[in-house]
Amino acid sequence: MKHLVFALLGAFSLSACAQNPGDADAGSSADAAPPAAPAAIEAPAGSPAAAARDAILSINPRVSIESIADAPLPGFQEIIVSGQVLYVSDDGRYVLQGSLFDAREKRDMSQAGLSKLRQRLLSEVPEDQRIVFAPANPKYTVSVFTDVECGYCRRLHEEIAEYNKRGIAIEYLAYPRMGPGTEDFRLMESVWCADDRKQALTAAKAGRRVDSKACANPVAAHYALGQRAGLTGTPMIIAADGTTMPGYMPPDQLLEALQRLDGGAGSSR
Repeated sequence: MKHLVFALLGAFSLSACAQNPGDADAGSSADAAPPAAPAAIEAPAGSPAAAARDAILSINPRVSIESIADAPLPGFQEIIVSGQVLYVSDDGRYVLQGSLFDAREKRDMSQAGLSKLRQRLLSEVPEDQRIVFAPANPKYTVSVFTDVECGYCRRLHEEIAEYNKRGIAIEYLAYPRMGPGTEDFRLMESVWCADDRKQALTAAKAGRRVDSKACANPVAAHYALGQRAGLTGTPMIIAADGTTMPGYMPPDQLLEALQRLDGGAGSSR
């Protein structure tokens, strides 16, 4: 239980840090407010959902619970907290943390709830707050949390034309890994404040100078959203259905993965 307490406290700390970039420069607030923390989960008194909710809040009363639903594991509730999946027994006594793998179906059952959460969170981000590189008629669209200092993020961007040639649109969201108040964070704000965001992002990823500029921008909002979506590294590639890819994937591999997701038929966003 001690390790779980630390895990939940850590999850809360990450979420709080993401939503309160206190060291960020003045005048660099988001276009829209950062994604609001989820409202308190309502559940009928005496229900398994209420017992599960109260069990988590007894460990950390300040933690933000994203969702509670019946788990694929009989007798348990599935709870998502700051991008982490927890399983709580219906009586609220036992808490499991980690993946739930179905040996018969050969799939990770814990990803279904996370995929739905990511899909919902991303649907709340307007297209004009993203930096979009897309072909004329994309077959697939992926959202990519990116950092200008990340080596694999740079590698992905170097091949942006190849993704587009394969019918894949890339919609970037900002995730400066060094966190609020850092040079990395300020650089990404300058990119999102540039008159030509696409040009500025390309320059930043190539290590070229980007003019420092402050404006209302969504970088803090994207950073907070990444925490809630369970981001553990960049680039984080998310398909339209909320499924995540295993980090950087070359254009042909990403296309094959997207085709497998929808049975080989192209789908637009």
